[in-house]
Amino acid sequence: MGADVEQARYTREQRQQYREKVRRDLDVFERMLSQSQFEFDKPMTGIEVELNLVSEDLGPKLDNKLILEQIADEDFQTELARYNIELNVPPRPLPGDSALELEELLRTSLNQASARAAELHTGIVAIGILPTVMPEHFEGDWISENIRYAALNNAVLDARGEDVWLELEGPTGERIARYSDSLAPESACTSIQLHLQVHPDRFADHWNAAQVLAGPQLALGANSPFFLGQRLWAETRIPLFTQATDTRSVELKNQGVRPRVWFGERWITSIFDLFEENVRYFPALLPELYEENPEEVFERGEVPELKELRLHNGTVYRWNRPIYDTAGGKPHLRVENRTLPAGPSIADVMANAAFYYGAMRVLAEEDRPVWTRMSFSAAEANFEEGARLGIDARAYWPGFGDVAASELVLRRLLPMAHEGLEKWGVSQAVRDRFLTIIEQRCLKGVNGASWQTACVERLEARGLTRDKALREMLRHYIEGMSANEPVHNWDLPRD
Repeated sequence: MGADVEQARYTREQRQQYREKVRRDLDVFERMLSQSQFEFDKPMTGIEVELNLVSEDLGPKLDNKLILEQIADEDFQTELARYNIELNVPPRPLPGDSALELEELLRTSLNQASARAAELHTGIVAIGILPTVMPEHFEGDWISENIRYAALNNAVLDARGEDVWLELEGPTGERIARYSDSLAPESACTSIQLHLQVHPDRFADHWNAAQVLAGPQLALGANSPFFLGQRLWAETRIPLFTQATDTRSVELKNQGVRPRVWFGERWITSIFDLFEENVRYFPALLPELYEENPEEVFERGEVPELKELRLHNGTVYRWNRPIYDTAGGKPHLRVENRTLPAGPSIADVMANAAFYYGAMRVLAEEDRPVWTRMSFSAAEANFEEGARLGIDARAYWPGFGDVAASELVLRRLLPMAHEGLEKWGVSQAVRDRFLTIIEQRCLKGVNGASWQTACVERLEARGLTRDKALREMLRHYIEGMSANEPVHNWDLPRD
C-alpha cells in the first residue's frame, strides 16, 4: 500500500462517496478487460526487498529518516516502522543473464547503502523478522513519518474497535499471547515482493499457479522463527501479519467474516473475481477520493488510473495480490507474490525468485492444471504447513499424495523450474547458479529458519541467555548475508 493519502482520519460522508467511486472504478475495469489493450508483449518482472535497521548492539535502530538521507538513493524508501526501509529495483525482462545482473545490482545497492549507514553506526539486515525486536520497540514514537502510515494505523484500530490480540505458539511450546494497541507488530514482518506482468486472459492461470506454489515456497524460504524472544513458526511472519492487521473483533471472526490478510477461498477464472471480492467483502480503510472521472476517461479512449480501486486493493493483503497499474500511458496487470520473507542473502533471494518464476511458468501452461486436480483447501493447508514447519514441512500434491516438501521440490517442482526458466529464455548460467541453491537447501535440509534455530540452540547450549544468543546469532547472520553466501553453506558456532 504505497499510495499517498492526505489525512489521518475520514468522515462518514467520505466513506460513502468512496464506496460509490470504487464501484464505478470496478465497472470501468470490467469494461477495460473486455475492450482495452493491455501491455503484455514483453512480460516484465520486478522485486521489492524490505529491510531492517540495527544499531551497534544489534537492536532495532529507529531512525529511518536520517538513514535514508544518508543513503541518498531514491531506490530506498520508508516502510511502516522507523527501523524499516525498502529497496525497489526497476522492472526488467527475465530472459538471458538478467537475473545475474539483478543480483549484482541488488548487492551493489545494498553494499553502498550499508557503507553509508555504517557512517552513522547503523547496520542493514535482510531477515523475515528481526530477532532483537522487543515489546519496548513498539512503544512511543515507533511509526515512520508519513501520514499514510498513521492513517492505516488509525483505520485498522478504529475498524476493530479494540486492541489487537496476538497469540502464537511454536513447536516446543514457546508462545506469545498479548494485546497490542497499534500496528507496530506488523512492522516486524519484512518480506520480498515478486512481480510478474501477465496477459489478462492468462491472469487466472498464473494466480492459481502462484497459490499452488505458496506452500512449497514457504517450506523452502522460511526465515522468521523468532519474535519477541520466542521461537515460534518457521515463518512466523505469516500468522503475525495476519493477526496484527486483523480488523475483526472476536464476534466478527465467529461469524466467518473474511480477514484482511487472506489466502483466499477458491480458484479463480479471471482477475475480475479478485477485484470484485475486494469491493464486495472489504470496507474501505483509507477512503481517499481523487478527481478522475473513470467513465469519461475510458470513453475518450484514454487509460483511467482507477486510483480508488487500486488504493482499496492495496489494503486487502492477499499473499498473491492482483495488481492493475499503468506505465507510459498503457495499462497492465501483475501478480504480486508476497509470500516470502526477506533474506537470508541476496543469492538466496534470487534463488527463491528463480524457483518461483520458473515453476509458475510451467504450472500456468499445463494442459491439465494441477488446481483442477487439487482442492483449494489443500493448497491452503500446504501454505500453513510450510509456514509452521518450514524445511521440515510436508505437502499434498496430486500424483504424490502426502510427501515431504523437500522431496516434492526435488522430484517435481525443481525440474519444472528448470523447464520454465528455459521457456522464459533464461540462460543456463542463471539456472545453474540459482536452482542449485534450491537443490542444496533441500538436500541439506537447511533454510534461513532452520539455520537461525540451530544457531541459537548451540549458543544457548554454551550457557548464553536467549537475548544474548539472539544477538550473537544475528551477528553471525549478518556475516553470511554480507558475504552473499547461500544460507545452506553458513557455518554454525562450534559446540
